[in-house]
Amino acid sequence: MRWAGRCGECQGWGTVAEIKVPAIARAGMRAAGRSGPVAGGGSGAALPISEIDVSAAQARPTGLDELDRVLGGGLVPGAVVLLAGEPGVGKSTLLLEAGALAATAGPVLYITGEESAAQVRLRADRVGAVSPQLYLAAETDLAAVLGHIEAVSPALLIVDSVQTITAAGTDGAPGGVTQIREITNALMAVAKQRMMTTVLVGHVTKDGSIAGPRALEHLVDVVLQFDGDRNSQLRMVRALKNRYGPTDELGCFELGEFGRTGLPDPSGLFLSQLTEAVPGTCVTVTMEGRRPLVAEVQTLVCASNVEVARRVTSGLDGSRVGMILAVLQRRAGVPLGKQDVYAATVGGVRLTEPSVDLAVALAVTSAAADLAIPRHVVAIGEVGLAGEIRRVPGIARRLAEAERMGFRCAIVPPGSGGLPGSSDGPAAAWAGTGPLTDVREAPDLRSAVATALGQQPAGR
Repeated sequence: MRWAGRCGECQGWGTVAEIKVPAIARAGMRAAGRSGPVAGGGSGAALPISEIDVSAAQARPTGLDELDRVLGGGLVPGAVVLLAGEPGVGKSTLLLEAGALAATAGPVLYITGEESAAQVRLRADRVGAVSPQLYLAAETDLAAVLGHIEAVSPALLIVDSVQTITAAGTDGAPGGVTQIREITNALMAVAKQRMMTTVLVGHVTKDGSIAGPRALEHLVDVVLQFDGDRNSQLRMVRALKNRYGPTDELGCFELGEFGRTGLPDPSGLFLSQLTEAVPGTCVTVTMEGRRPLVAEVQTLVCASNVEVARRVTSGLDGSRVGMILAVLQRRAGVPLGKQDVYAATVGGVRLTEPSVDLAVALAVTSAAADLAIPRHVVAIGEVGLAGEIRRVPGIARRLAEAERMGFRCAIVPPGSGGLPGSSDGPAAAWAGTGPLTDVREAPDLRSAVATALGQQPAGR
């Protein structure tokens, strides 16, 4: 491969292996920041936008539909993707499967810096990710990685992980800010010059943010977050940044013995299998990107035997649940001061969208009153500090998903006009057996509680 960049340490032309690592990084920063032969494969002359050929930048499917959904159709040639996630969540296995599928269209180079080649081969055998076009190398030196790129000429490069690669002649320990920045710049320069898609695996810190310099996220083209509960088989990937597609899509995978399986319809995973209504449960519809998901909130309220009542949450924002409890007590008259409150989601899903506020409030009130909300009811809405129910976006899509899952009645914020079957009255009057046609607008928490439970809360 011929390199067209110049710098103080490399005067003239040479191969990738002949250029010193710091020189590659500096040249990469310049090449990635301008248009021309290196960055875009064109002549460098300005052209009318209508005459630009986009065929070389078309996304190519990975073979994993849920991953393609998040990427916006697939991997773009020359793009640099950063995939981050907690240890053990399955980043390496996901990329190994994607690499094996992509190898059917051209060579794929998988660089592992955390395992031996034999260990990766064992996992590949287990998940069926073995392909003659999938090349594997265990390396931690950037110069050696560049040599493998020169030898294999891959269409897709996977580096697992960027924190384990070191650049000779660069200050700092492996995984440090200086090393990561230099290595990323070098790999980006090669990726843009060769139009080679590159996927970098990144570590995360204790608080879940991506480790390394913040500039790393600004340099790359796509940032993906791969997460999931260790005690659940559900894994989710979402785009935090995407120059080539949407950032409001969610991909769902199920962790199995033989790898990851895409879940095009994951809503059923977040509902309990109870056949009878139980006090303390309420179903809602949340939006993960543009995908509506039906999920269930479960709560338990009991007398506290300690001076300070407990507030325990799982899968919910603890501070937001605390706010909802305060609003319930002050605005709806639900006595919770001396009660322990436990709130959790079903299936390991994490619900942080404000639209789940109403479901949490109704579930807590149901548990405190020991009255069950009918199983065919969903509640959607944000709760304000004054006790009002605020509108949320995408009501029509949420209700369509609830209807598809068999729910017949819904409690929504006021102003969600154009909804079918809007009516008033207690829950006992909800006797429909067909599609979702009974949609009721509740202006505040008291009205929502009265509608869901068929009675006014204490203190009315």
